[in-house]
Amino acid sequence: MRSDRAKKGIERAPHRSLFHAMGYTDEEIARPIIGVVNSKNEIIPGHIHLDAIVNAVKAGIRMAGGTPMEFPAIGVCDGIAMGHEGMKYSLVTRELIADSIECVATAHAFDALVMIPNCDKIVPGMLMAAGRLDLPTIFVSGGPMLAGKYAGKRISLTDMFEAVGAVGAGTMTKKELEEMEVCACPTCGSCSGMFTANSMNCVTEVLGMALPGNSTIPAVYAARIALAKKAGMAIMHLFEKGITARKIMTEEAFHNALAADMALGCSTNTILHLPAIAHETGIPFDLRTINEISERTPNLCRLAPAGNHFVEDLDAAGGISAVLAELAKNKIINTKLLTVTGKKIADNIKGAVNRDPEVLRPIDTPYSKNGGIAVLYGNLAPNGCVVKRSAVAPEMMKHSGPVRVFDCEEDTFAAIQKGGIKAGDVVVIRYEGPRGGPGMREMLSVTAALAGRGLDKQVALLTDGRFSGATRGASIGHCSPEAAMGGPIALVQDGDRVTIDINAYSITLDVTEAELKKRKAAWQAPAAKITKGYLARYAKMVSSADKGAILT
Repeated sequence: MRSDRAKKGIERAPHRSLFHAMGYTDEEIARPIIGVVNSKNEIIPGHIHLDAIVNAVKAGIRMAGGTPMEFPAIGVCDGIAMGHEGMKYSLVTRELIADSIECVATAHAFDALVMIPNCDKIVPGMLMAAGRLDLPTIFVSGGPMLAGKYAGKRISLTDMFEAVGAVGAGTMTKKELEEMEVCACPTCGSCSGMFTANSMNCVTEVLGMALPGNSTIPAVYAARIALAKKAGMAIMHLFEKGITARKIMTEEAFHNALAADMALGCSTNTILHLPAIAHETGIPFDLRTINEISERTPNLCRLAPAGNHFVEDLDAAGGISAVLAELAKNKIINTKLLTVTGKKIADNIKGAVNRDPEVLRPIDTPYSKNGGIAVLYGNLAPNGCVVKRSAVAPEMMKHSGPVRVFDCEEDTFAAIQKGGIKAGDVVVIRYEGPRGGPGMREMLSVTAALAGRGLDKQVALLTDGRFSGATRGASIGHCSPEAAMGGPIALVQDGDRVTIDINAYSITLDVTEAELKKRKAAWQAPAAKITKGYLARYAKMVSSADKGAILT
């Protein structure tokens, strides 16, 4: 056992004395030691209840003959951090989470790990750690929130952000907003639509790193506790069989994850996190692969914000197993790959049934023949930019319009609230990338303000920052190279025209090459916005978005 490094032999008597200081018995010390990474805190709705999940995991580990030892991981709630300086500190926690897990797991020679995340950057940070450490590892998340209800309609966090725009436009009263805010998020759990948290939990299950049902069983269901116990038992099986993370997270597994991503219409943040996870796992990742997979993968689900269904509905329809079963009918996924069940995908989805073809479209009657995400290229984004195609209105799939340029999120939001953005505009928000932000903020407040004013079907957005999974509309993020690195987005001027053709994977700044060269010669890099602390260090080390915003 790996843990013998810290507990076996005469020379480890001092080490064992420290275990005894915590009340561990000789029997517990002799067993495999399983690190249980608990990201529970009292600031994230998806994490407030994770102690219950942790206790169930520990029970499963003990039932199967292991000794669980819990340690923490940090987390940021993207919704609470949204729209102010706090959002600069969201993406950057991904690396802190991966690094801290590496430190604790290696320092204490754990034999295996159970990762217990739920939201936003915590899931990919833990997946990065799993790929880096290559230990037997299993994930069990806290599960999704149930949808809220207001005025006879099911709602989610997206509706709250859009309601702010509606109040600004005069189509909703402040009293109605106050009534709505106590209804939108009725339970603990990751926000109820196919936003980043649930997208990444779905990706984790498809990668093979979580048990069937992990992505969709609601947080408040008893089945979530039972699943956690099974995960605790399953980690002991993985340990005994020597099945480590890299034996599961193979290149083909990433292709499966991308195919499911396209079928589900996941958050564009998956296209930021999957390259980073692949990097830690030693697997090459080319953004152009995304469009290739998207071209052959139909979009089967349109959960909020793209539609009126929620993750709880996908669970009732059969969950990710039913999604994979639909994709397997056309051989879009490889079902021969190993998972944390110790079995192959084909075994896991045997008997899976699509119980609601309204929520999960059958493979022969999809919402669209191509996938939910597209990577656009052109002279404005030579290294690519990303859009959630399934959440774009048909009339915005092709668009050409005059540019309104803003150098930060706050100025953009203020202009929208004052009615300064008009139908047909292309809004460019720059210097919000990984380095320029720093931290590559999500800008749900901006997109929701537009939607609240009814402009989501008339205005396109482009940024070197990123958009929340709760975003709908022609919101195009991750523009690479970013403005702070002198990318073409830094050269755009008010009044220029941008032409977008999403299904042709194209985005073009309608300015001559000669004019762009002239502007580039005159461009000067802006001064760093933050000069001390973690963000300053992050800005110096972070790569571009097309590389996953990894630290180099």
